[in-house]
Amino acid sequence: MHPSTVIKKPIVTERSTATMAEDNRFTFLVDRRADKTAIKHAVESLYGVKVLGVTTQVRKSRERRLKYGYVQAPPTKKAVVRLAEGQSIELF
Repeated sequence: MHPSTVIKKPIVTERSTATMAEDNRFTFLVDRRADKTAIKHAVESLYGVKVLGVTTQVRKSRERRLKYGYVQAPPTKKAVVRLAEGQSIELF
């Protein structure tokens, strides 16, 4: 997979911003088919940093009620990437 198709977008929430500052960990929304090595290579090639570890989590979507019935979106995959000491990604 191409690196730009593996990484969909960074997740910027209050919790992920705190882990960026404290633990040098960055959170991304990734393609569900991507494994940890593909995520590691994608982050290294797109941002030019050294990745020490990747943890992934598949999040099940909630069921929503619409006027024509219940609809469930497909699950999403989240990856938390730990960078080497002194490395950083400029997201904003």
